[in-house]
Amino acid sequence: MTGYLKIKEKSYYKEGSLQATPYNSGFRLAHDTYNGISAASDGKIYYVLCSEQMDAGGRLYSFEPGKTLIEYLGDLTEMCCEKEMKTVAQGKSHVNFYESQGKLYFTTHLGYYSIKDGMEVPGIPSGGYKPYRGGHILAYDMKTKQGGSLAIAPGNEGILTTAMDTGRRIIYGLTWPTGYLFRYDVDNATMDNLGPFTGTGESVKGDGYRVICRSIAIDPRDGTAYMTNAEGDIKRLKAGSDRVETIADEDMRKDYFGRYDISTAGSMAYNWRQVFWHPAENMFYGVHGNSGYLFRFNPDKPFLEVLDRITSVPSQRGGMNDMFSFGYLGFTLGRDGRTIYYLTGGPAMVNGKRIRGEDIRRGAARGIENLHLVTYDIPTAGYCDHGPVFYPDGQRPLYVNSIACGEDGTIYTLARINENGHTRTDLVSIPDPLK
Repeated sequence: MTGYLKIKEKSYYKEGSLQATPYNSGFRLAHDTYNGISAASDGKIYYVLCSEQMDAGGRLYSFEPGKTLIEYLGDLTEMCCEKEMKTVAQGKSHVNFYESQGKLYFTTHLGYYSIKDGMEVPGIPSGGYKPYRGGHILAYDMKTKQGGSLAIAPGNEGILTTAMDTGRRIIYGLTWPTGYLFRYDVDNATMDNLGPFTGTGESVKGDGYRVICRSIAIDPRDGTAYMTNAEGDIKRLKAGSDRVETIADEDMRKDYFGRYDISTAGSMAYNWRQVFWHPAENMFYGVHGNSGYLFRFNPDKPFLEVLDRITSVPSQRGGMNDMFSFGYLGFTLGRDGRTIYYLTGGPAMVNGKRIRGEDIRRGAARGIENLHLVTYDIPTAGYCDHGPVFYPDGQRPLYVNSIACGEDGTIYTLARINENGHTRTDLVSIPDPLK
């Protein structure tokens, strides 16, 4: 394999780098986005650019690859009918899009925060503004290009995590900062608040703090929703049930994943970071944040099998955990049904020495990092780090926690871009290195 350095059996590191193409959506205030991007059946890439301002909402866009056309589709606050209320804006969408019957379903989150006793709390309004009303479940019709609110989250909280059983048209979600688990039936327009999922969640500091799971996984065969908690328990909620069960005899507390103080912020603790369903095997594949280990979870046994460490080769060689304190969300199954695409970090080097950052107590990068694109072939267990990713001018895409695969295999994500001394987050494309 010319241009590749063999690391171990079925593992390669590509010498060189990949070139990413940045786009300009015209939203100068755009800030870091987590998830918030998906490919739809119309061939377009849909994405949200977030805002951390009290009075400026996040914005929904679509990108049409064949025409290289970006279309502004709407302001999240306006879609939630809150533009004239002078409440804290709907600044974020922290989730991917789920498509069902011609519509895209997604949810909103607050982007405006205050710092109290060293921790993030919902933003304290000023200038006559009112507090945040809560995240909304939104539906966007791809044909009519109209979007609107279906329901609002429990407790006036933002919506941190969402998954949809598209067959049964049931949406599950977790709120922030408390971590209420809710279920919304689209066809019957009913909302069930199933209560706090993990104690007091991220609403308190100290012994009661528990980081909230960022990925709910749905088994499409029976509609069971799976998620984890900071303690490493794997939980499930069966379709139609109001009782969250803890799976016996299996958990996320693996030696390979590391040891964590579950009451301390700054990591995902024993939670999985991102998970997807693999229909060919009727199993889930996931990655553990911080350690970067790939695992496979069979819900029928149940059994969780640790497969391989899929961090970048420079991180592996340096014996490092993930540079981003929570791990990376840019983890998905490719359109071929067998290739995992993973956008992860690697240490940035200057004169042969790593640029070192600081330990942090929230979700952020521990210093400057290179973005790496890793692929993993499921049938052959073939790992390849395709090298670091740079913009044409040599800058690094930073704070990357999202991914989508276009129809032609192009990888799309949302990353920081610096132009003329100003930094914004925007759409970025990376050519498929397997083509």
